Amino acid sequence: MRRARHLLIGLLLLAVLVVAVGYAALAGSLARLDGTLALAGPSAPVTLTRDARGTLTVQAANRRDAAWALGFAHGQDRFFQMDLLRRVAAGELAALVGEKAADVDMRHRVHRLRAVAEAAYEFLPAGQRATVDAYRDGVNAGLASLRVRPWEYLLLRQPPKPWQGEDTLLALGAMYLDLNEDGTNGRELGLMRLHAVLPAALVDALAAPDPTWEAALDGSRSADVALPGPGVFDLRAQPRLASAATHLPAEALPGSNSFAVAGALTENGAALVADDMHLGLRVPDIWFRARLRFPDATAPGGMRDLNGVTLPGTPALVAGSNGQVAWAFTNSYGDWMDFVRVARDKADPSYYATPAGRAAFDVHDEVIEVAGGTARHLKVEDTAWGPVVASDVDGTPLALSWIAHRPDAFNLGIMGLERAADVASALDVGPRAGMPPQNLLVGDRAGHVGWTLIGNAIPLRTVGAPGWSGFADASRYPRLVDPADGRLWTANNRTVGGEALALLGNGGHDLGARAQQIRDDLRAREHFVPGDMLSIQLDDRAVFLSRWNDLLQATLVHTGDGALAPLRRATATWTGHAAVDSVDYRAVRAFRQNVRDLVLAPFAARAKARFPDFTWPRGTTAEGAVWKMLVGRPVHLLDPKWATWDDLLAAAARKTMDDLATGPGGIEARTWGEQNTARIAHPLAAALPGFLARYLDMPAEPLPGDTDMPRVQAPAFGASERFAISPGHEDESYLEMPGGQSGHPLSLFHGAGHDEWVQGHLTPLLPGPTQHTLLITPLH
Repeated sequence: MRRARHLLIGLLLLAVLVVAVGYAALAGSLARLDGTLALAGPSAPVTLTRDARGTLTVQAANRRDAAWALGFAHGQDRFFQMDLLRRVAAGELAALVGEKAADVDMRHRVHRLRAVAEAAYEFLPAGQRATVDAYRDGVNAGLASLRVRPWEYLLLRQPPKPWQGEDTLLALGAMYLDLNEDGTNGRELGLMRLHAVLPAALVDALAAPDPTWEAALDGSRSADVALPGPGVFDLRAQPRLASAATHLPAEALPGSNSFAVAGALTENGAALVADDMHLGLRVPDIWFRARLRFPDATAPGGMRDLNGVTLPGTPALVAGSNGQVAWAFTNSYGDWMDFVRVARDKADPSYYATPAGRAAFDVHDEVIEVAGGTARHLKVEDTAWGPVVASDVDGTPLALSWIAHRPDAFNLGIMGLERAADVASALDVGPRAGMPPQNLLVGDRAGHVGWTLIGNAIPLRTVGAPGWSGFADASRYPRLVDPADGRLWTANNRTVGGEALALLGNGGHDLGARAQQIRDDLRAREHFVPGDMLSIQLDDRAVFLSRWNDLLQATLVHTGDGALAPLRRATATWTGHAAVDSVDYRAVRAFRQNVRDLVLAPFAARAKARFPDFTWPRGTTAEGAVWKMLVGRPVHLLDPKWATWDDLLAAAARKTMDDLATGPGGIEARTWGEQNTARIAHPLAAALPGFLARYLDMPAEPLPGDTDMPRVQAPAFGASERFAISPGHEDESYLEMPGGQSGHPLSLFHGAGHDEWVQGHLTPLLPGPTQHTLLITPLH
């Protein structure tokens, strides 16, 4: 008995010791926030202070030292997230996390973005390269300052690899992937496959923009594309195919909202610029709040004062204010990729045909290292237009021309915004910045506002010629300055028409309902303060779904089906908001989804029959075509499994009822918040037991909002930040972020500010009172 008691005590002591050692190791990877350090790197002393939310303020002698200090802070608190960015872009993730990432690496490695980044680093202008090098040195100094390597590497049992200069450009590469369909050009491939099995007139109608919802800045409207008649295509005369799995999710595509009002509409006479960038949400947030201050003779009072968000992995202030100009971004969804059919030489398949004659494939054997597993090999065949990534409908190899394959599409030109003195000089930055093409919205302290495209690689195309003939120069970039009503807006929608649209192309523009609602919200006010911009960002009114609610109510009345009575009761009062307690919103949304699935099923079935991996093209909602069918009821476009369109609508209503009735409490308990519950997690949380993961992740709480409204929100997708900034009046501005500044579960800043983001509370842009101060002096 005594021996058993001693054994038990020993085991308990051992468990306590293991926990203590684990906690000590975990605590050892916390960032140092206070004290004094002497380190090589900065040319003069730099001060890093943090407030209660972890907002970093850097006081430096020059921009290079500020880059070093920002890198130091990123390296302390965000190295693992930075590492994921560079590895995702380079196709090197499996070497860190194992086999589960190998398929992602295979998809990304075909682009060989590390080679692109290495070349881009060599091509950088001297000043930009010096900034990148200073940032690199700061990152590695910050990483080295930790007593224990970041906790994620302890869990993965791997050492972190030092940051390299080209890794900053790989971080840009990760954004190219995120904002450009993961480098797949899947939308174009999907449309090619639809064209292979359906008449062109029908595909054109399905893919056409819906003018009803457009809100272009220049007031242009897309042409209304009519549905083809039965002489072109008649489903009733076609061989019947088995129903395809056609579920089209309400797309949560990387995008954003940005809008601005001129000084004539504000109390202080300065412009007011708002931005909320919609991305995948995780812990910590993709952005890092920062204020950078350093002497600059061109700045007001001789001191440059930058406030906003930075991207760990890069030294730039991505979005925010320099005291004279505020700027914001949304994804442009222009056409930045093209397929080129590659004619392989039949006599020697290592060669292919080009307009200039026969050329050899540039073949690369890419090795995908896998932690704890067997390496994979990927054969990449490069052509004059880009790597072979897919096959056309007839099996012909397809090479991908993508702007991200060009080293000169990567630079730090975005940092020119930090020195812009007014709207005109800010817009001039657009054609010089090497980054994924974005809508750039700017406003200045004098009250001017403007829009253009930022990103230095807008392809020029020649009809009938493969690939691109060059890239647009600055004179061809569209821009709009000081519109008559003093209001600008972008929300991933088509912004312009005519020649400008022909230049930019359509890479999957948003339907436009969100942009239209923002535009109308702006027009509903004559005077603005920052809080008014936040109310627009939080607008969860379901304007877009109103007509679908009317259709559901008409369907329920027409069917007279008593089994649908619970659905009728649950939707009897249309609240018209994507509110967490709304059953009617969830039901109407599901009804629209089910109707679209049934309407489009026979068309998708034909593509699936020939191409089993077919998926509906992203950014092609077919909203306009589907609504035309529901209004016009063309029998020749109705799936033969339904006798009438009313039968299809009744089936959609019954499926909605059946799906929502499942679960405790029946349909009355199926609120939108139940479905739209936050899943904002650390990337490694899934590898941990649930009781530990909850200390890493943000709370699983219901969230209002959805797609097709200003407050874009899904469980793990939404506003990665929200701000409204009045340049020169930063003390009146706000910035809120989910997930917090730090991904370390013991950090004071883990989750800091998240609750304000959830609730939509105004959170000051400027840092609060200093809580921590770290002084770093040069080591000579």
